[in-house]
Amino acid sequence: MELYQRFLTEKLNEDGTLAAIDFHAPETYNFGFDVVDGFGKLEPNRRAMIWASDTEERIFTFGDMMRLSAKICNYLIAEGVRKGDRVMLVLRRHWEFWPIITALHKLGAIVIPATDQLKEKDFVYRFNAAGVKAIICTAYGGVLEEAEHAARKCTDVEIKIVVDGTHRGLRSGASEERLNTLDCGWTDFCEYENYSDVYSRPTDGSAPMRDEPMLMYFTSGTTAYPKIASHEHTYSLAHFVTAKWWHCVEKDGVHFTVAETGWGKAVWGKLYGQWLCGACVFTYDFDRFDQDKLLDMIAKHRITTFCAPPTIYRFMIKADLSKHDLSSLKYITTAGEALNPEVYNKLKETTGLGIMEGFGQTETTLTVANLKGSTPKSGSMGKPTPIYNVLLCDSDGREVEVGTAGEICIDISKGKPYGLFSEYYRNAEETARTVHDGLYHTGDVAWRDEDGYLFFVGRTDDIIKSSGYRIGPFEIESVLMEHPAVLECAVTGEPDPVRGQVVKATIVLAKGYEGSDELKRELQIYVKNATAPYKYPRIIDFVAELPKTISGKIRRTELRKK
Repeated sequence: MELYQRFLTEKLNEDGTLAAIDFHAPETYNFGFDVVDGFGKLEPNRRAMIWASDTEERIFTFGDMMRLSAKICNYLIAEGVRKGDRVMLVLRRHWEFWPIITALHKLGAIVIPATDQLKEKDFVYRFNAAGVKAIICTAYGGVLEEAEHAARKCTDVEIKIVVDGTHRGLRSGASEERLNTLDCGWTDFCEYENYSDVYSRPTDGSAPMRDEPMLMYFTSGTTAYPKIASHEHTYSLAHFVTAKWWHCVEKDGVHFTVAETGWGKAVWGKLYGQWLCGACVFTYDFDRFDQDKLLDMIAKHRITTFCAPPTIYRFMIKADLSKHDLSSLKYITTAGEALNPEVYNKLKETTGLGIMEGFGQTETTLTVANLKGSTPKSGSMGKPTPIYNVLLCDSDGREVEVGTAGEICIDISKGKPYGLFSEYYRNAEETARTVHDGLYHTGDVAWRDEDGYLFFVGRTDDIIKSSGYRIGPFEIESVLMEHPAVLECAVTGEPDPVRGQVVKATIVLAKGYEGSDELKRELQIYVKNATAPYKYPRIIDFVAELPKTISGKIRRTELRKK
């Protein structure tokens, strides 16, 4: 019997595809105790993670993760961390993230992953908004100083732990200020090694419970200050669909999701569902992204299933894929942004594999996807997963007809499904704005075809209204991405006194191309010939890079302001 069958039951269609899932997790369900320690006792020698940097490699078994997380539990208790405390983790792709988050789940502390790209003002906002009591931060780069300066302004931050990184050679050339952080009240994480490697589930009533908060993520904040999406312990179970039915992980395979631990895609693809299925995850702790090195890692470690955001795939197809052995790959997936058909077609041509697209948010798990056994349609992000009852609604909350664009909503009239966030922490007004009338409103727009496949249009704020037409930016971006001169692009609406708005394209050119009026005209004609002429970009700007959130999403709001 598979470990996950203790907590859920799959119901299959006659053709073997997933029809439904029934969850039956006990009130005491805890990912750390029930999954990590579960495998640590049943199959202690099973590989849990392969971790690699450019200079070092390590393999961790489930037995290792059980013992490491136990040591960290005992260490954090000694440091003053307790159930319900909010603990921020800023750990890049360091291997320590995995046993630390497991330990915090066992303790019932609330984990707040964050990226090392945050600056002092970002930390101050997050510390105060979430009431952060403890921070565990990498010594890599300059983020430690930013966190320290912020902590001095926030009285709630009582515990500061630094993950040194000396053993990776990451501290060469460190500033004197950075090396003196231990004098500012930071303690060295390596002290965990001095503690016992046994930690059992408490029996005195203090153990974390299934429906209590486990994890908080700050949203990307594309239009305002980031909100805090709060998830309970059951969130981890809902990622079973992500791992088994979308990533298609196998117990003896190796799954690689390209994601930094500071954003939600990391636990989507490098933790919960994969370990629930007993699969090994691969983590590449790189400094600067290099598509050729990444491709070499796929070949060297015989990666079987792979997931990355469309941006990574766009860079991959610009490399010479013929120089890399990708024969170990069995399944590839993407999420984070809508996938351009041009990227799909080139990867299919090179590897023989179609990229299976998926859609979800910080507030959800995998919501719409091309699951195992389905036949993907070009340009579609798939069908709703069995966990969620997805509706496409107009501004009044009524379902729209087939072929009509509507907001993606999740029906919660019969109760909140596993995986959906519980609230925006300390923000009742925003929670009420998005969760009302029996629906969770995602703010994303799509249309559905007669076979039930969903096609992404854009954020509700991104829809362009020009001369009576409603234009979704993604379709135009997809056409532009097919032109060899375009590396990246973003389409927005520009105010116009006659048409209301006109279409504007902001473009990053591929190597070897230079922006010119002639190229602008060429791109405009290219779009006119590929889609309805009224959709062509009347304004084109060439830029060196597009503004993006810390999670890599394009900030169209910033482009509109400019």
